[in-house]
Amino acid sequence: MNETIYKLAQELADASKRAYRRGIQTGSGGNVSARIPGTETMLVKASGGSLGDCTPEEFLITDFDGNVMEGTGKPTREALLHGYIYKLRSDVNAVVHVHAPYAIGWSSAKKDLPLVTWHAKLKLPGDIPTLDIHAGMVRTQDVPVVEEMFAKNPDTPAFILAEHGIVAMGRDPFTAEHNAELIEETAQVAILSKVVQKLGI
Repeated sequence: MNETIYKLAQELADASKRAYRRGIQTGSGGNVSARIPGTETMLVKASGGSLGDCTPEEFLITDFDGNVMEGTGKPTREALLHGYIYKLRSDVNAVVHVHAPYAIGWSSAKKDLPLVTWHAKLKLPGDIPTLDIHAGMVRTQDVPVVEEMFAKNPDTPAFILAEHGIVAMGRDPFTAEHNAELIEETAQVAILSKVVQKLGI
């Protein structure tokens, strides 16, 4: 791992720890990645590690199909999804996938997440899509669903996998992680707004 790639791995580790501290991921779940500039390869989190204590040395270098090129261990099972996003979105250089509770709670309704705050309206281009994929990971047969979502929402910085979590994207690991936080905040407010309306407060 050369100096440039190591620096990128450090940014991924720092963004991962922020996501853990912010409570949008617990335990050993979630996964992150970053495009290695000028190549068709990416840094990805190894399977089983925690976002809370990961180090640059623990990231693997894989191609966009998830085949390991450098590093020890098995890549996250979502490597296919990460690689596909990089193939489809040249503007995306990092992906953060977290099992954020409010976003998952909202997604149980199988509805897109509306921008219910001015913060979200100022930062995001439109409602956040929710994809109802019936598996604990995005499989090859699910890729057309993701492709259709991007065709309808070409600039979306995130989407939610129903009953699974947020997939946030950005120009770098910190932007992607911040987008994940914003989506979780928006989901939290959306749910609270529904409760207030139901109670007639």
